Formats: sequence, structure tokens, C-alpha cells
Amino acid sequence: MGNCIMRPRIYVDTSVFGGCEDVEFIGHSRRLVAAMTNGDYAMVISEVTLLELERAPAAVRAHLEGVPESLVEVLALDPEAEELAAQYIRDGAVGKNERADALHIALATAARVDVLVSWNFKHIVNLRRIHAFNAVNLKHGYPVLEIRNPREVIGDE
Repeated sequence: MGNCIMRPRIYVDTSVFGGCEDVEFIGHSRRLVAAMTNGDYAMVISEVTLLELERAPAAVRAHLEGVPESLVEVLALDPEAEELAAQYIRDGAVGKNERADALHIALATAARVDVLVSWNFKHIVNLRRIHAFNAVNLKHGYPVLEIRNPREVIGDE
């Protein structure tokens, strides 16, 4: 067990897979997914991610399909996450029309991942929202969730 290195568990929302086909985000998105495919990080997604990807173009879905199943942890949508997402909406962290975004945050929080990555700057990766999500998390006994964009995780080469 001495050399058992814990890979950081990174929750990837749907925007990261979309970013793999978006000229603005392609480099960092593809490098992050490649790092996960190589086993540098443990990829965590959820049933919400899978549902959203069903509506995505095949080229976007292919980026998840290329990651070995053994390296992907899929979180089931459960009552705990549903309740936490409802709290985010009640407390104004996100609007009721952003329920899927609230669910991504809630699932990642309840699963105690190391970081959630997203390119959704409007509803997820911005300081006001991050503080609002984490205020709810702390109020309900959850740890603070690190929320970053892929560039912040993978860095520039």
C-alpha cells in the first residue's frame, strides 16, 4: 500500500466535454480529458452529465467515451443531492431555471470531490456564485467545494 497514490477526484460538468469541440476552450479541455484518460486524475461525472450529453453532438460525447470506464466514477442522482440543489435555489445561489447546474454542484459536494471543473462562467465558475454555493454547503454541514475552470486545473504548457 506504500505507493498507493490517491488521484484527485475531479467532477467534470458537461461544459468541459463541450469545450473539447469549442475553439475557445479546446486546448485546456482536451488536455484535462487526456490527463484523466491517462489516470492522472479520477474523473467524476453524474447521471445529470450523462443526460445532458445524450443531447450533445456525437463529437462531444466521444470525449467521454474515450475515457476507460474503470477511471470514471458516475454519481447517481439521490435525495441528498436533490435536497442540497433545492437549498441552493432557495438561498438564491442559482435561479430555479438552473436546476441542472445546482444538481452538478450538489452531487459534487455530497460526493466530496476534490474539485469541480466547468466552463460555465455565468452560473457556476464565478466568485459570487461560488461563495453562495459554499455558504449553503457550510450551513448544511458540507465542506467547501473547490470550483475551477479546466485551465486552472491543467495549467498552461
